[in-house]
Amino acid sequence: MKRTTRYLRQAGLAIAVATCVAACGKAAAPPPAPPSVLVAHPLAQRVADWDDYAGRFEAVDAVEVRPRVAGAIESVNFKDGEMVKKGQLLFVIDPRPYEALLAHARADQARARAALANADAELKRAQSLAATQLVSQSQLELKAAAQLQAAADLAAAQAALETQTLNLSFTRVTAPIAGRASYRRLAPGNLVAADTTLLTTLVSEDPIRFVFDAPESALLKYKREAAGARTSPVEIRLQDETEYRWKGRMDFIDNAIDRSSGTIRARAVIDNPKGFISPGMFGQLRLFAAPAFDTLMLPDQAVVTDQTRQVIYVVDADGIVKQKSVRPGRLIDGLRVIRDGVSAQDRVIISGVQRARPGHMVTATESSVTAFPTGVSRGEDSQLTLPAGGAR
Repeated sequence: MKRTTRYLRQAGLAIAVATCVAACGKAAAPPPAPPSVLVAHPLAQRVADWDDYAGRFEAVDAVEVRPRVAGAIESVNFKDGEMVKKGQLLFVIDPRPYEALLAHARADQARARAALANADAELKRAQSLAATQLVSQSQLELKAAAQLQAAADLAAAQAALETQTLNLSFTRVTAPIAGRASYRRLAPGNLVAADTTLLTTLVSEDPIRFVFDAPESALLKYKREAAGARTSPVEIRLQDETEYRWKGRMDFIDNAIDRSSGTIRARAVIDNPKGFISPGMFGQLRLFAAPAFDTLMLPDQAVVTDQTRQVIYVVDADGIVKQKSVRPGRLIDGLRVIRDGVSAQDRVIISGVQRARPGHMVTATESSVTAFPTGVSRGEDSQLTLPAGGAR
């Protein structure tokens, strides 16, 4: 039994020695390779900064068409929703009562003219008789007063005639502006009240206004930095559009801040030649109130939030990662404007940021700035193209 135990101990010692010798003879494993990242120099670009506002389109001119005289509608002379010209006939109100009143006014004018002629003759006769003292001074004065009264009656008759002429013309309701008509509110045969009954509405379409409210802080910025904000260019997109394809200019900023909201009303004018935009539509506006400026831009994913700071990672000539604090600006087509903290010579990590650690080495592959870098070349189509003169 003791001999067996001794043999087992010797066998175990031999195995341990063999294992140690094998382990000592094996080479140490190599360190892991540095992570791979894409680096690029910031893109130098001239851009125009803007402010975004939501607002609503309004017609430059909008008119509620109401009758100037009372009566029954005789005819409707337009189709619902059609474009009408200024002065085009829209409604006809039964003119017969006003034709009769006009004839009566003409008769009153003729009567007043005859009365004036008679008064003139009486006054001339009294003046000739007064020269021979056949008529007293008091009678002469009465004849003169009668002549003045007849002249006033004629003037009143002429004014009444003009009023009835106007009333007769008001039986033909015409378009006060050129624009698109709404639907007719009443059919022929309905009675309308003067200056009360709504017949239809008209709105102009080209140009059209875009109305929005800007905060007080924006107004202060415009007054301090952009003296030309009242005539600055604007771009607008509709709710179902991704491109800001509607161009216009500012034409009005109100003269007082709304105390309840702390905003000020502003307005832009946009060309609408085909009438595609209708009053009441919503839109998103870009106001280019400041001049274009030169800046450096990076993919948005290259900017990382580090607690309360915005930072980027750069790679030096030795392949070591360094961290730089930056002041980012607006996002334009996937590229972030960097207002401060980066230079055009920096090799910024634009892809693989999550694998980079400050002070550690990386394997950097040179690339170019694109909106959404992935580390896989996508050809020329992946390059961002900004319009000349600024951002879209």
